[in-house]
Amino acid sequence: MSSEHAADASTTSKPVLETHDLTKRFGELVANDDVNLRVNDGELRAIIGPNGAGKTTLFNMITGALDATEGRVTLDGKDLTALPEEARPHEGIARSFQSNQMFEDETVLENVRVVVQTAQAGSFSLDLWGNGRDLGVTTADEFIELVGLGPIRDTVAKNLSHGDQRRLGMAMALATDPEVLLLDEPTSGMSPAETAETADLIEEIKQEYDLTVVLIEHDMDVVLSISDRITVLNRGSILATGSPEEIQNDQDVQDAYLGGVKEEI
Repeated sequence: MSSEHAADASTTSKPVLETHDLTKRFGELVANDDVNLRVNDGELRAIIGPNGAGKTTLFNMITGALDATEGRVTLDGKDLTALPEEARPHEGIARSFQSNQMFEDETVLENVRVVVQTAQAGSFSLDLWGNGRDLGVTTADEFIELVGLGPIRDTVAKNLSHGDQRRLGMAMALATDPEVLLLDEPTSGMSPAETAETADLIEEIKQEYDLTVVLIEHDMDVVLSISDRITVLNRGSILATGSPEEIQNDQDVQDAYLGGVKEEI
């Protein structure tokens, strides 16, 4: 189970998102080292690991926020490695937006509507706040209702609570009409109640839109309750991939976490 390909050998599911020997170096520091990730169609995959394991760096290479030093990223077999970050959502990869990536002075509705229109037009235009302001509202409202922000659709983004900003980020990511949705620490900073609601929301989104979901998450209760499979990164490399039960019982994982995984659950 220490190899991603070994973990996938027993399944016939179609791979959607793959990384091939993906490597990122920052000078002498190797943040990711020959990462071979294979995520199947319709899967909910969690990426976990100790601090500094390379989880966010991996996400950044998949989305194009960082250029890979070596290796490739493919979606449905198509090589996306050379595509810039802004082009990848049009190919079907979306990442949940953080608050500093929102239009903070615009309402919830306007934030989502602009993404809907940009996805439909293939590019951003300032006319989205001019003659095109009424376009995409119905579709935007669908995503806003799904994430539970309908009652505050006219609230300015910067005035939202932390949890609601994360929900808005999910709505904006969904508005790009993705095939694969990447969620980076979706429950970070949330109360236990908000965390449970967000875990339920992730499952609902996956089922409603028949998505493949990959998430980085620190809350092991969330990881173990909603994941189909879990990949453990350690020191930039894949340590193990398997079902939640397999990961809980993997001795290499226990050693990497110094017993942390079992004690948290």
